[in-house]
Amino acid sequence: MTAAHPIQYVKGVGPRLGEKLAARGIRTPHDALYFFPRDYEDRRKVIPIRELQAGMTAPVRGKILSVTGGKAGFRTTRLLEIVIADGTGRLSAKWFRFHPSLAERFRVGDAVTLCGPVRWFRFLPEMHHPEILAEEDAADPVHSGRIVPIYPEVEGVPPRVLRKIQWEVVQRHALLEVECFPAGILERAGIPPLQDSLSSIHFPRDDVDVARFREFSSPQQRRLIFGELFALQWALALRRAGTEREEAVPLPWDREIVGEIKRRLPFELTGAQRRVVNEILKDLGNPHPMHRLLQGDVGSGKTIVAWIAAMVAWRHGVQSALMAPTEILAEQHYRRFDALSAGLPVRVALLSAALPPKEREAARKRIRNGEADIVVGTHALIQESVEFRNLALGVIDEQHRFGVLQRAALRKKSKTSPHLLVMTATPIPRTLAITLYGDLDVSVIDEMPLGRVPVRTKVVTEDGRRKVYEEIRREVARGGRAYVVLPLVEESGRIALRDATRTAERLREAFPGVGVGLLHGRMKAAGKEAVMRRFHEGDLSVLVSTTVVEVGVDVPEATVMVVEHAERFGLSQLHQLRGRVGRGIRPSSCFLMTGGEQGEDAAARLSIMEQTVDGFRIAEEDLRIRGPGDFAGVRQSGIPDLVFADLVRDASILRMAREIASELHREDPNLSAPGHVGIRRFLELRSAAAVGQD
Repeated sequence: MTAAHPIQYVKGVGPRLGEKLAARGIRTPHDALYFFPRDYEDRRKVIPIRELQAGMTAPVRGKILSVTGGKAGFRTTRLLEIVIADGTGRLSAKWFRFHPSLAERFRVGDAVTLCGPVRWFRFLPEMHHPEILAEEDAADPVHSGRIVPIYPEVEGVPPRVLRKIQWEVVQRHALLEVECFPAGILERAGIPPLQDSLSSIHFPRDDVDVARFREFSSPQQRRLIFGELFALQWALALRRAGTEREEAVPLPWDREIVGEIKRRLPFELTGAQRRVVNEILKDLGNPHPMHRLLQGDVGSGKTIVAWIAAMVAWRHGVQSALMAPTEILAEQHYRRFDALSAGLPVRVALLSAALPPKEREAARKRIRNGEADIVVGTHALIQESVEFRNLALGVIDEQHRFGVLQRAALRKKSKTSPHLLVMTATPIPRTLAITLYGDLDVSVIDEMPLGRVPVRTKVVTEDGRRKVYEEIRREVARGGRAYVVLPLVEESGRIALRDATRTAERLREAFPGVGVGLLHGRMKAAGKEAVMRRFHEGDLSVLVSTTVVEVGVDVPEATVMVVEHAERFGLSQLHQLRGRVGRGIRPSSCFLMTGGEQGEDAAARLSIMEQTVDGFRIAEEDLRIRGPGDFAGVRQSGIPDLVFADLVRDASILRMAREIASELHREDPNLSAPGHVGIRRFLELRSAAAVGQD
């Protein structure tokens, strides 16, 4: 039988179990080989009860002192508990879900061997749902006397049965798997061949460090992680190579336009801005499209950099477009670009769904005829009805709000391949950046403008609300303004949270004579714009809002940010909200209000916010706490789900995979060399599997 045959023909399976395994995606022995343990238990020796510690998983053996529950008259109780002793101490074992026959297996006075995670309750060690090791297990190489694999649950298949099936599969098929990577790559990456890796991952040898297996950091596990990350980096290498073959309109800079730009800037560029501008100008001068990611913390001055790039495009008589995720941000960019370009024959246009139909059609006509040099807008820019005459530069702001498809749609608006600059104020850890945006060159503005005062951040419980309101009153009296941000628009009967609508009403009562405005995503565009304008101009001093103010809103007079239920927000989102204040020269404060009890992760997030205003450190911590699956932009990035790899834990393997994939693509882009045929087959199989999953 080959690894491609139905799983039912494996010894001990049959049609009934075969159906249950197939429902879990295990249809063949090959599938079973790649159905890996989620954990391991060290059952190499029985541990005396007195040596047990909370958190450890170990086998214990003792005499049954009591059996409680299971059956009470004709009723089956919900709890079965036995107490065993081994001469060194006593242990309680409990089952909360069990078949009635389980209770019949235990008799007072009998010896029993149990294995499971240890916890403490009322000074007594206990195990919940431990595995019962039969006497015959002592000589069985599968269930005891070794490091035992613990597999993810398969409905209808007991763990012991599943483990036995996996043992049969590994013994018969693991060594027949073909290693795709040549010996030189394996040696460079410091990993063993696939065959040895598969056998050891399922059933580790007695001489291995079980802790490394539990952390997924053993050499054998690193072999699978490397394969997965190599496939990912190879796909990105192909994408980069495709960009290098495309043609774009070269936009070399000249001294005259650079001099004009410098004269119009209201301030000196920071050293980081100058460095980034030079990188962008160098790219724009090439006949191949620029593909650059510009990272910069909140308030670091990315918009000025984008305007400089747009001015270079204007100098060459071609169009540029800036796409922002919200109408508020698009309108803000439009005003900024228009003000910076005042006095020059630069025609800046705004296109968004918020415009009246006649104005929207007029804007589309100007864009189509080339009468708009710089076009600022929202998703409206990539609608089919929008045509550019000669688009040569595309800028995407707040990249994490857009997916790969939107990026591609903007590029298609150009007759040639446009230069592309994508910007984000959500700092992305380098390990994640080279994965999400591996086809982009990365520029970083890692320096804040002179005069910026760090925002003081404080976590506040309900008891401190009065002092926060006093701070708002003081700042408003000095001419400052305050944001109060909430997760909900209106009161919810299902979730006990403060909402923006009712909070605005309460604050109007708490601050008589102070203008309190309300802003949320359900409002019409004209209403949002009116509220923001009043807040800008000082007619409103307190703005109660949902997270629509998270991105890009710039009111230099705002000096207080209050985030209600801060424990419900991610670190990067809190950092973005905090970035709405501290944009002027006056000291600013951010108060993170917590409602009710908060979990350990939430407490860790809020503590980090108090400690630092460094967006890159915050991003690293956010990635560590939340994991890459929940990090901003990952879901929309076009990156496939990673099964074995973890972008935080496996950063060093990621870098190695990127280096090897890039070098291999330069040397043998078609993988046609005899030593690379196996790699090509591996990548083809992965690609076919991914299409099949879609």
